[in-house]
Amino acid sequence: MIKILFICHGSICRSPMAKYIMTDLVEKAGYGNEFLIDSAATSSEELGNPVYPPARAILKSHGIDCDGYAARRMRFEDYEEYDLIIGMDSENMYYMRRMWKEDPEGKLRLLLDYSKSPREVSDPWYTRDFETAYNDILEGCTCLLSAIR
Repeated sequence: MIKILFICHGSICRSPMAKYIMTDLVEKAGYGNEFLIDSAATSSEELGNPVYPPARAILKSHGIDCDGYAARRMRFEDYEEYDLIIGMDSENMYYMRRMWKEDPEGKLRLLLDYSKSPREVSDPWYTRDFETAYNDILEGCTCLLSAIR
């Protein structure tokens, strides 16, 4: 089983979007039972909250359900539990590297480093552009799936 943890600041926009987009991709490809995919935050301010309504609406518009989600914070033990721990931007990577000072297995990655044009997924919390975030995350998840399958 391939275990992937997506990380963003509050885990109510980008990382849960990545969780559900990646889950949708692996299920449509017939790999659903071969993956465990989750989402976590670098901060504690949104703990327990559901997917942010505009992010939920974008997912729903693409036929993806995210009911039952509750944000959680990343934990030290996640490094041992997951095969890949993927951040959305350089700030996420900074906090991931603070938590896991060493990355001997090369698990810590930036999502769009898997794409043909590496960059950060901009934060729709600030940009209000959830469609662009969705498209960036879809691109990253599609490239990630190709890289690991």
